[in-house]
Amino acid sequence: MRTSIDREHVTSYDRLITVYRELRGFKKMANLAHAISEFQNGELSQDDFIAQLDSTLTKDSVGSARLLEILGEAHTHMPLPPAVYAEVQRRIERLSGTNLTLGGGETRVQTTPRYPASPASGQTRSAGSTGQAGQPSQSAQPGQAGAPSDAQPTTGSGPVKGVGDTLNNRFVLEECLGVGGMGTVYKALDLRKLEASDRKPYVAIKVLNVQFRGNPQSLIALQREAKKAQVLAHRNIVTVYDFDRDGAVVYLTMEYLSGKPLSRLLRNKNFKGMPYDAALPIVKGMASALAYAHEHGFVHCDFKPGNVLLTDKSDVKVIDFGIARAFQRPDEESDATVFDPGTLGALTPAYASPEMLEHLEPDPRDDVYALGCIVYELLTGHHPFGRLAATQARNADLKPQRPEGLGTRPWRALRGALSFDRRTRMPTVNRFVSEFSAQPRITKQRMLIAGGAALAGLGVAALGLLWYRTPGNSNGAPSTASAPLIAAAPATSKAATDRVHTPAPQAALASGVASSLAAVSAPLPPTLASVATLLAHMPCSALAASVQGHAVKVHGFVPQANGIATLKDRLSALPGVSTLNVDVTPVAADKCDVIQFVAPYWTRNWQAGHPAALQVKATGGQLAEGDPLVVSLTTPDYESYVNIDYYQLDGSVVHMVPGPRAPDNQAPANYAATVGGAGDWMIAKPFGTELVVLLVTPAPLFNALRPESEARADYLRALDTRLAQIAGKYGPDHIVADVTQINTQPRKQ
Repeated sequence: MRTSIDREHVTSYDRLITVYRELRGFKKMANLAHAISEFQNGELSQDDFIAQLDSTLTKDSVGSARLLEILGEAHTHMPLPPAVYAEVQRRIERLSGTNLTLGGGETRVQTTPRYPASPASGQTRSAGSTGQAGQPSQSAQPGQAGAPSDAQPTTGSGPVKGVGDTLNNRFVLEECLGVGGMGTVYKALDLRKLEASDRKPYVAIKVLNVQFRGNPQSLIALQREAKKAQVLAHRNIVTVYDFDRDGAVVYLTMEYLSGKPLSRLLRNKNFKGMPYDAALPIVKGMASALAYAHEHGFVHCDFKPGNVLLTDKSDVKVIDFGIARAFQRPDEESDATVFDPGTLGALTPAYASPEMLEHLEPDPRDDVYALGCIVYELLTGHHPFGRLAATQARNADLKPQRPEGLGTRPWRALRGALSFDRRTRMPTVNRFVSEFSAQPRITKQRMLIAGGAALAGLGVAALGLLWYRTPGNSNGAPSTASAPLIAAAPATSKAATDRVHTPAPQAALASGVASSLAAVSAPLPPTLASVATLLAHMPCSALAASVQGHAVKVHGFVPQANGIATLKDRLSALPGVSTLNVDVTPVAADKCDVIQFVAPYWTRNWQAGHPAALQVKATGGQLAEGDPLVVSLTTPDYESYVNIDYYQLDGSVVHMVPGPRAPDNQAPANYAATVGGAGDWMIAKPFGTELVVLLVTPAPLFNALRPESEARADYLRALDTRLAQIAGKYGPDHIVADVTQINTQPRKQ
């Protein structure tokens, strides 16, 4: 449906805004359930999902209660990642108070992770042996679902702009194009251009997140950054116009281009990579933008597929240089500003170099690493390290597999770009694209000739060997008897293809040659690194693998809903896998936050041979009402601190060790113990499937005992902060975990 505005009757911006708002709204908004389904099925990237969610919540007439119900149903059927679940829940709960534009894209602002509070299931369980119900705290803590967060805007932090709102009485935010950790990007109608009958009245506006409001000098600083960004006048870089402010809202105006982000292509479930020749123009466009920026003293610092736009005119455009960081070149004087965008800590873990994750000064080689990750995805359809952060991939000693059909020089360049060390990484973008573009152009005709020559040569060699081994030719001399021959490979002469009787020795030799040919064409066995990369990408899981030849064995935990089938399908599709041994335990959706949290420590433990072990003293983990919860444990071959936590169905966690009943948790190397034999913890309702977790650390987790029972979300948040500190001081290798699942039921009368 087309609409028009009679400009002769529009006398002011206010009237123009009113008319525009009356005429908009003809677009059909996708509902929440459909958006969640598309995200879970891989049809929407996280950026696109949050963008679609923004439109749904701001324009849909469905009440917040029903939206929360839809969210719960979808999460139960197929769990969302904890951070995504928490953010959707926060947005819905704020629906009645404000328009929603919270950022949750691939870019993350480095703050304490947040975990969704699980819905309560029945009454609260006793933490001790008395069976009395305890009451969870009713006060929302920072970082909990529904609670204020220091990294997200709240209703008390000033006005929040969304679709349909206007900035400075001029820019009408018409459509949400994407969301990132630094802000939300909108397609906006410039009313001044519209009034002037401009043929292109639209601009792109990035409404920056609430972090900028805390700095009274932010507008001045951002204007300085805008001036720097304006020097980046390049055909592959989106033009930045200016920074401005509407009250407390700070925003960035840019040229609007019709197209789609590269992330939408890469996240499409049907995308399996593109041929080298098709990918090369995109690679060159991205590289050209980065090289130009580096020459002018800028490191992008958040280069990712969501910041690359493929326009409808087949151009490649890079965005977000307006908030990139300037690096100091040797021949320049310092041009420090009062505000450094880098201090916000915004980055995308899957594309950030190890140095960025370790907070080192920006360097052009950081962008080279990100470019390498994107190029690898273009060629193969998947991230080189399973979307693991570079530091995690480095610690796991992961190696990228060579993309099929990629020439030696381009592969050497790509592998160099993906180095975890700046010193050995490809030094410049120009050097990378020069080496990567060196793929030889092999035409179909040349491939046929080369293939035919190789097969013909093999056929001649086989025939020669057959002739030499013909009976009567022990000395290599030609036989006077008729010696019928058979070619073991296709040959070009008609005589070589004539079928005749073959004596047994020649037939055996021909069979051997055929077997050798088959062996040459068979895929190589999978590597442990390739399997580990695949497993790391499984949602709601903790998995460890071993590889012997073409056989893969996997142990661990997977989602209850289709988890085993999904795991088998993905492993079976991995090149070189012929035999699968899958020994996994399905876990319900309400346990995903715990499983995903302990996954890296659990995997490290099992890959090291399972030195830290936890077992429940009950047959098959079956416990009835009134039974004592008794566990046995063993520790690794170093002094450690033992932590045993009981995650209950009511959303609370009981601290078994250390705790009031077992305060001492320091253990010598290779220590074995039994906990709970005195009946300290008794099974009470609600009944169902629950988790007991052993966490072994090289230092005490906390300076003082925590409450014997507390909310699971609070504890996971505290654990995340503390484990990061311990890993930073002692290294991550000595933090390991083991998990056991128990089933509780009422006692039969």
